[in-house]
Amino acid sequence: MQDGSATSWCTIHRDRISRNLELARGLVPDDRKFCAVLKADAYGHGIGQVVPLVREQGVKTVGITSNAEARAVRDAGFDGTLIRLRAATLQEIEGALDERVEEQAASVTTAQQLRTLLDAGKLRTGAHLALNAAGMSRDALEISTADGQSTCHEILATLGAEIHGICSHFPSNEPAHLRQSAEQFQQQAAWVFENSDLKRSETLVHAGSSLTLISDVDVATDMYRCGAILYGILRPDLGFRPTMDLEARVISLQDYTQGMTVGYDRAHRLERDCRLACISIGYENGFRSIAHEGSAVAIRDTLAPVLGKVSMNAIVADVSGIKDVDVGDIVRVFGEGDSAAILPKLAETQFQTIMADLYTDWGQRNHRVYR
Repeated sequence: MQDGSATSWCTIHRDRISRNLELARGLVPDDRKFCAVLKADAYGHGIGQVVPLVREQGVKTVGITSNAEARAVRDAGFDGTLIRLRAATLQEIEGALDERVEEQAASVTTAQQLRTLLDAGKLRTGAHLALNAAGMSRDALEISTADGQSTCHEILATLGAEIHGICSHFPSNEPAHLRQSAEQFQQQAAWVFENSDLKRSETLVHAGSSLTLISDVDVATDMYRCGAILYGILRPDLGFRPTMDLEARVISLQDYTQGMTVGYDRAHRLERDCRLACISIGYENGFRSIAHEGSAVAIRDTLAPVLGKVSMNAIVADVSGIKDVDVGDIVRVFGEGDSAAILPKLAETQFQTIMADLYTDWGQRNHRVYR
């Protein structure tokens, strides 16, 4: 149940997460594996609540980034493969030994650190060689250069058969870019096999994300690593539904006359007499300041324009044309409604960012209610 003392809250629809997961897994070819990405506290939904849904459907691999996420996944009962989806410091690697995290290796230093831990019997998992493949240029190794190939040789010599996977992350899922990245990744993976004792049949070669999974490009990958699609951010036409609602309440109703100004810096001036609702959400709760003009919220299933600049703990909406509005009414900032839905496309336009950003922000700033 929703906590009556919460000024704003996120409702997490566990049934929709389960259904989205089922739909996503149905898109994966039979000969490929599936990794459920639960980084950023399961995109703000709460790892402890999402892991049981993943386990119910027999998912064997989970992707995380931080040690806190790794511990939360294990604490929730997941005993499968846990992969870190970015580079890690030595301190992070050592701090996650009990969680049996499979780390990425893209530098000689990291490879040597992993080898030391392996030889000491402290590390009980393999590593994944991370290749850039002219991609994100973030934390993976680019082996199209002589220096990169030399580094790769050293990593291979250091870790040998402890390399259980070769991975990459595609920077663009536009069809032409995706084909180019996928082809280059496969070429570079082939180079690794040609220059090592690694066996292709025993090595997981994986790349791609939710966007790759739903693209029309058939990408060669042993496993899809999917996050966004689990939370209904993509492809509503395929049945995927948003899994989080963000709501607040009307806390005050006042009548103001034409010419009055609204909010800080008198950023908005009323062009007519208006009835304005003050709503218990602001930039502290993830209602981005950038949305102060041209955005709307749903009150009594009618869209009400937001006026003036966003305050730390409050926004103001024009409810002049909405009948029977009362203090305590629920205000929908994001979510489905009978006639006034605020769904991903509209939210991304209003807040000028992507839903993954909004979900993680909202979920970690607000009280969460699970249904």
